[in-house]
Amino acid sequence: MRVTPHVARRKSYWGSALLARLATTSGYRVSQRKRKRVEEIFGWTKTVGMSRKLRYKGVERNRLRVEMTLAAYNLVRMGKLVGAAA
Repeated sequence: MRVTPHVARRKSYWGSALLARLATTSGYRVSQRKRKRVEEIFGWTKTVGMSRKLRYKGVERNRLRVEMTLAAYNLVRMGKLVGAAA
């Protein structure tokens, strides 16, 4: 099994031969789809979950807020999955 490093592709004036070769691999396409799914979660927590900034002093309170926000995200996602299956 060949493993290639994942590097975010940037458009630049000079370009990069390495990035151009990596972007044509099937593994790169798969990693971009997976990355999109992960980034969607962070986007949801920042916009809907109001987690752009920490709200409380202390690690425990902020950890609880993050856990509750992610639990809410999972409930929303489960509702959509159940609705799509019905």
